[in-house]
Amino acid sequence: MSSQSPGQFRDQISTLTDDGKSRKWLYPHVIKGKLYQYRSIVSYFFLTLLFAAPFLKLNGEQLVLLNVLERKFVFFGVIFWPQDFYLFVLALLIFIVFIVLFTVVFGRVFCGWACPQTIFLEMIFRKIEIWIEGDHNKRKKLDDGPLTGQKVFKKGLKHGIYLAISFLIANIFLSYLIGSSVLISIMTEPVSMHLSGFIAICVFTIVFYLVFSRMRELVCTVVCPYGRLQGVLLDNQSIIVAYDYERGEPRGKRVKETENQIGDCIDCKLCVQVCPTGIDIRNGTQMECVNCTACIDACDMVMEKINRPTRLIGFKSDDEIKFKQGFHLNKRVYAYTGVLFALMAVLSYLLIVRSDVKTTILRAGGTLYQMREQEKEVSNLYNAELINKTNKSLKFEIIPDDPSTKIQYIQKQDSIAYGGVAKLTFFVIMPQSALKKYKSDIGFKLVSDGKVLDRFETTFIAPIND
Repeated sequence: MSSQSPGQFRDQISTLTDDGKSRKWLYPHVIKGKLYQYRSIVSYFFLTLLFAAPFLKLNGEQLVLLNVLERKFVFFGVIFWPQDFYLFVLALLIFIVFIVLFTVVFGRVFCGWACPQTIFLEMIFRKIEIWIEGDHNKRKKLDDGPLTGQKVFKKGLKHGIYLAISFLIANIFLSYLIGSSVLISIMTEPVSMHLSGFIAICVFTIVFYLVFSRMRELVCTVVCPYGRLQGVLLDNQSIIVAYDYERGEPRGKRVKETENQIGDCIDCKLCVQVCPTGIDIRNGTQMECVNCTACIDACDMVMEKINRPTRLIGFKSDDEIKFKQGFHLNKRVYAYTGVLFALMAVLSYLLIVRSDVKTTILRAGGTLYQMREQEKEVSNLYNAELINKTNKSLKFEIIPDDPSTKIQYIQKQDSIAYGGVAKLTFFVIMPQSALKKYKSDIGFKLVSDGKVLDRFETTFIAPIND
């Protein structure tokens, strides 16, 4: 696919100098074409959702909460506790399969259009840098120039704003982990009352500042494992940001009023100048490409100026370029889709049958049956644990399925606090005449405000008269 021979192609990542000993700082040129405008709309939608979600309430709960310390997770008003960990694992598997399927079909579009790292860097931090220091040429000239008062002022202003935004992002990030109400308490009450929270905010601020001011594209090209997966997941049918080498080669300058025997690529290198990871898309699919589509906007602008068809660089598959074949589903896509829908069906079923209260009942250890009232009744001793998975406290009652069965409590509790646990110890008493075998299955229902919240079963043992 590349117009260069293998010996000419680079043997290190694009952000290293040719000797491989130091980092090459990138100054991407920003061209605000149609795709950039579409990407901006998508980015600002995600930014709005990201900043608003911790402060939106649904069913009295934060819209999204990932409180690892208290082992409480909330998604769109539905609370999940440690007992629901299997649902979390299943949801994570669905997400991984979806990413794999999406990558097989569309390449690394998620990185360029939806990844928080790219959105924050390109739509916030990069714009601040351009506003203060100027375009790509001015930024490079400023960095290469001597230390002057103007340079100190611009760098100080830029990094001061970077720190302020990083502090804001750290607060929002922490609100997803501890809850917006706790975050507001940390912000409004004395620091001494929330020292650990204040330290966490400071640490996250420094991390985010370093990520967006220093690491930048290295997060995508070195740290993130998703880029490594790209080489395994992509095939010749994957729709990615690609250069049409059949149409563009051989490269060369176009001369007016003469018949050109060269390709459409005029070798202006604008596609390289706009790339935020510093690659040349004309060298084919590369690990660093995040499919941000900046090169598409740049190339389209050039093609329009020289009166040639646009999309010399565009969303294409290798088969489309080489054989002029359109996209079609292959066996891998069908396989991943089948697995994805199967997992989604299982998760949907488990969510539908998920009860508001999780009940666990066990016969008391070391006990058998007890005979009562001149051996006309038999009792078994049980321990039960009830976990409230709703967002409110509950009053409850345990009712046996068999009307002849009675419950006698030793340790009784008729309510469960929000997110709390109720532990009960009680005898289950049954008439011996109703028991036909040594071990019988008995069922119960947990009722609150006339609604059955859970059903559970256990075994009952009793002597059998010959």
